[in-house]
Amino acid sequence: MSAAHSHDPTIPPFAVAAAGVLLATTMAMTGLVRAGVLDREAVPAAARQAANVAAVETRELVFADRGDGAVVVRNAATGATVEVLIDGIPGNGFVRGVMRGMARERRSRGIGMAPPFELTLWRNDTLTLTDKSTGRAIELGSFGADNRAAFAALLKDHGA
Repeated sequence: MSAAHSHDPTIPPFAVAAAGVLLATTMAMTGLVRAGVLDREAVPAAARQAANVAAVETRELVFADRGDGAVVVRNAATGATVEVLIDGIPGNGFVRGVMRGMARERRSRGIGMAPPFELTLWRNDTLTLTDKSTGRAIELGSFGADNRAAFAALLKDHGA
């Protein structure tokens, strides 16, 4: 009881044309960037420097794991607790995730968590987390307003 079953192994002409257009566009754009006709994507730090955007506020922060799984954020200059990040609180998961990535990079380079991270609010309202010990900087606005706000809250004293 076999039924005649046919599959057409050809690729639809529209799909081939679309793939060709995509490939041609990609190659053309790459060539134009390499030739200097189009600028590369702006690097935020370079764009801020070129526009003379000044820092509004900078805080050096130290992050430390606590025995119960929370992360304690301290002001590196004063030692005061800025925030205790408990899992399950909105925004805390994002901060903890970013810091896990930063800690992983430090571990891979043999750097501990003692050197502070620098959190900077710029006059153009961008927010940057910088690890001077590795040279890595993260533009926090790239992750949406709520996630940016979770880090921006670390600039406030919260009575500490």
